[in-house]
Amino acid sequence: MRRLATLLTVPLAGLLLSACGSSVATSNFKGVSHDVAQTLASLQTHVTAAEEKKICSDDLATEVVTRLGGAKRCESAVKHQLAEIDSTTFTIESIHVAASGTTATAEVNSVYEGKKRNHTVTLLKQGTEWKISALS
Repeated sequence: MRRLATLLTVPLAGLLLSACGSSVATSNFKGVSHDVAQTLASLQTHVTAAEEKKICSDDLATEVVTRLGGAKRCESAVKHQLAEIDSTTFTIESIHVAASGTTATAEVNSVYEGKKRNHTVTLLKQGTEWKISALS
């Protein structure tokens, strides 16, 4: 199976691979960090339920959806990626919210094909919601 993290046309694709499995623990985080963790937990819920529309509208930053060609193309791209998901786990190791309060990074670990993978997820505050903008 092709590793989704290499498909930068969907910056979150690697995380989508990681989002199936046990639920993401958010109770260790407080305040704004909890809000960021909740966004990642919501992504996992939407991936598990194969809700492409919610992934594109609720979880991904507007710029990601735009880069993919709009809502319908985003949904199509996510649907394609969801078809390739292995059963893996996903844990949030740490969250750092920038002093501006408008960006955050989350260090996450997943297991993919039996190997531990580390990722940095970048999130943006859009309105009152945190949205996922990139994965490295």
